[in-house]
Amino acid sequence: MKRKDRLLAILIALQQRPETAQRLADKFEVSKRTILRDMQSLSEMGVPLYAMPGPAGGFRLMEGFQLPPLQLNAQEALTVLFALRSLMKMADTPFREARWTVADKIRAILPEQTLKQIEPVLAHVEIEVPERRAKTPHLSALLEHTAESRWIHVLYRSENHRRWLKLLPRRIYAAHGFWYCEAYSAAHEEQRTFRVDRFEQIERIDEPGDEPGKGRRQEGKRGDRPESSIRILAKLTYRGALLAEQDFHIGDSVKQVSEEEWELDFRCPASEWGWAVRFFFTLGLDAEVIEPEHLRNELFEMANRLGDRYRFDPKSGREKG
Repeated sequence: MKRKDRLLAILIALQQRPETAQRLADKFEVSKRTILRDMQSLSEMGVPLYAMPGPAGGFRLMEGFQLPPLQLNAQEALTVLFALRSLMKMADTPFREARWTVADKIRAILPEQTLKQIEPVLAHVEIEVPERRAKTPHLSALLEHTAESRWIHVLYRSENHRRWLKLLPRRIYAAHGFWYCEAYSAAHEEQRTFRVDRFEQIERIDEPGDEPGKGRRQEGKRGDRPESSIRILAKLTYRGALLAEQDFHIGDSVKQVSEEEWELDFRCPASEWGWAVRFFFTLGLDAEVIEPEHLRNELFEMANRLGDRYRFDPKSGREKG
């Protein structure tokens, strides 16, 4: 980012909320010293800045200072429209018609030359989102409860059960075409991940006491590295690499080592061992586990059991099993 663009971005950020030099440095990927020099430059240009000390402090703009309306440049317009188009691929969102109207409004205010510059790019780049039919009627309410850190009582439908749970939702995110909710579950006494489309009813409840579950293991975080973890190394074909890259937790561990070979090297928490066995078994001949040896042995045993199920019986003329 050019310095003049960064100075403008700092002003826009400060119009929204106070910011510390370190937060701004992290945001713009520069050093804290660079941000302090930028603040000095803004002051010398007459921008009314002041700093507040303490944990809740940071740089602020004097009350009443406002930047004039700003026009998006081509790269900024491309960024916004690309993000909106990706959101439109979700089967159900809490934003519904707003995702379409805001895109139309942005296009309406952009200069014709800017539109001609970005439309060809938008036609050839996209984020792949699987098509899903799942509906999430309680997503908007869930977002509000999560933002307010409220306890909720939900009727949740899993693959094998349908029951009421007390949850403290902490994060909502979209992945693989579904919406997910990370929440502390009073019944399980740990943080777990739930599919939002499986929430059939939601009720707000009061829950006394301190917030539980801090520091506990989070379910579904295979990418984390707890104290007890096992290194897994595997060779992958092109197809195996594509499948592994789609996994939310280990996708970034896939590396290409030659023209026709890929490698997957990661630490698997001991609690997720069963997942690892099933995952590599489903990859079949598109993966070869190098280590650990006991994972190779378990895959061999599973393959034998599958072979026994479909073994051909010459006497009956059909498969056994």
